Amino acid sequence: MARPVVGIIGNSYLMNDQYPTHAGGTMNSDAVANVSECLPLLIPSDPRFVSVEELLAVCDGFVLTGGRPNVHPAEYGEAETDAHGEFDRARDAIVLPLVRACVERGQPFLGICRGFQEVNVAMGGTLYPEIRDLAGRMNHRMPPDGTLEEKFALRHVVTLREGGVFHKVLGAREVMTNTLHGQGINKPGERIVIDGEAPDGTPEAIYVKGAPGFTLSVQWHPEWNPGSDPVSRPLFKAFGDAAREWSESRRGIGYQKSA
Repeated sequence: MARPVVGIIGNSYLMNDQYPTHAGGTMNSDAVANVSECLPLLIPSDPRFVSVEELLAVCDGFVLTGGRPNVHPAEYGEAETDAHGEFDRARDAIVLPLVRACVERGQPFLGICRGFQEVNVAMGGTLYPEIRDLAGRMNHRMPPDGTLEEKFALRHVVTLREGGVFHKVLGAREVMTNTLHGQGINKPGERIVIDGEAPDGTPEAIYVKGAPGFTLSVQWHPEWNPGSDPVSRPLFKAFGDAAREWSESRRGIGYQKSA
């Protein structure tokens, strides 16, 4: 049987400082193919090339990836400042309505870092431009130097809500995660449930209340070591199960969750 198709949201880059590209991290494809057991499909996140309607028809689920550009503050009613950093308005134009459509349809998505922030904004929430500038908050940004292993190293605990969705999926109330983000949730969007927090109170795990499908989103990067990390593996496996259930239900095939 064909694997469910998971659209991986791509990011825009300039190759060799002049050639425009859409690209996605190999880690995301690894997690989708080898842990979720789905077919990874890189999406050029630009409305000149794709539409939300086409993506919904082609894909069974979506990974809303991290990325250096931030959601433009105009999307949540605020003015642009230097603190907001770089933007990708083309990605905003695709992913924000895609999130809302998936929530309505029950089509699964997994939000990661920027994707986590996109889910909050899509549901009417706002963001802080720089977490480390807030009183009492730690620096959640990626270390500027070092190897990939050092940059993606586990750096703080996330405490999950007792009996919550993430507690059930991950099998623990406290998990260790990496942290590579500058922005974070200010006002939670309508129906956004904060299900896990860092020690400084920064929201780290959310889902959409009452959504008929999988909407789990995390502020950390679970695509690092997805096959062996005790937090990443169950998260991507649960997402893969949701994508299979969606794929088989829309094809009229009975779904049996694997052991």
